[in-house]
This record gives sequence, C-alpha cells and structure tokens, in this order.
Amino acid sequence: MNGIRVLVFDVGETLIDESRIWSRWADRLGVTRLTMLGAIGAMAALDRSHRDALLLVRPDLDVEAELAAWRREDPDGLRENFDADDLYPDVRESLGALRRAGYRVVIAGNQPAQAGPALEAMDLPVDAIHTSAEWGVEKPDPAFFAKAVAVAGEEPARVLYVGDRLDNDVLPARAAGMRTALLRRGPWGFLHATRAEAALADHVIDGLDDLVSLLVRDAASDG
Repeated sequence: MNGIRVLVFDVGETLIDESRIWSRWADRLGVTRLTMLGAIGAMAALDRSHRDALLLVRPDLDVEAELAAWRREDPDGLRENFDADDLYPDVRESLGALRRAGYRVVIAGNQPAQAGPALEAMDLPVDAIHTSAEWGVEKPDPAFFAKAVAVAGEEPARVLYVGDRLDNDVLPARAAGMRTALLRRGPWGFLHATRAEAALADHVIDGLDDLVSLLVRDAASDG
C-alpha cells in the first residue's frame, strides 16, 4: 500500500463491536438475543439493512416511535448507542501505532448525531471524527466519500478506507479513487469476504493489527 498517507475508518463492526447494542434491542423487543443476532446475520446475507432485522422480529414496529419511548423510559441508558466498552480490543493500540508511524487517522462512518460525541469521549488517537449525520449524507452515496477525501486533505489514491462491507465501504470508496481494506469481522465482514468482489479490495484483513503490519512492512520496503 505504498503512497498511503491517510487512513479513514468506518465505525460499526470496524471499530465498534455492536453485539451489546443488538442484545439490548432483543431485550427491548422481547425476543432472545440469539434470535436477534440471527436476524442480523440474515439481513447481511440478503443485502438488507440493520433496520430490516428489527422489522423481521416485529413487523409492526415503528422504529422512531420505539426509540423515542426508549429514551423516555431509560434516559440515562445506552439503549441503541455505544461507549468505550464496545471498542474492539485492537482498536486503540492499532490507531495509535498508525499515528506514531506518521499516518493521519480519521473516523468517518454512517452514524447518528450522538455517535460523534460518544467517539470523542473515548479520547482515541485520531486526527478527526466525522459522521453521516454531521455531513448530511450516508454511505454509499459518492458525496460521502468526496467529503472523506476532502477532510483527508490528500489525493484519493493516498487515502485508504477501512470497513467491513463491500457495498457501503469497499466498492464506493474504490469508485471514488480511494484505496480500500475489507475487514473480516462482524456478520457483513465475514460474509462479504467470501464474495468474488472482495478481490477488488486492496487488502482483506482479519484485524486492525494486520493493517498495522502491512503498512509497517510496506514502509520498511520503501526504505
């Protein structure tokens, strides 16, 4: 990955383990956690959205109304949100290692407005944090990746986008001229890594520490 100067990271199932979020949803909707996680896996296999998993287990669900009721009933709880306890174990050290190696590190993913402050509160070793709510555009819209390139401050070919999905991450980032890494974790990551299109990613990795190793190796070979 010679020439990379900036790394941009997705959030859900790239930095954040969403298991606790979906477990709380299961408890909220009165189904077993296995059922809820199975529904998530089914939506991944069918190329459907996370929200469709909620509607699968509760077809009459008004998601926004349910969220509003949940906030009223549990104003201090995490509910559908995350905190530092949801970070994957390799995140903090890997991001720090990348910055120490001289890379600029940016977080930019499809997230609601409250995710920005939640990520900032974690005091991660990153240069910037952005969300789709802040930008007013969501992946895979090309405008999202145009904004990612703009905040990176480099030519697209010098920017590497790291995410767990082909449809939302690798393919649109590649179309924007960015380099890409597909992360094999979470239901979408493991599934998408088996698809033929995974070969379009510059790298398929099993963890962020793998990415650190690849970049350090490339930097050593350049020297």
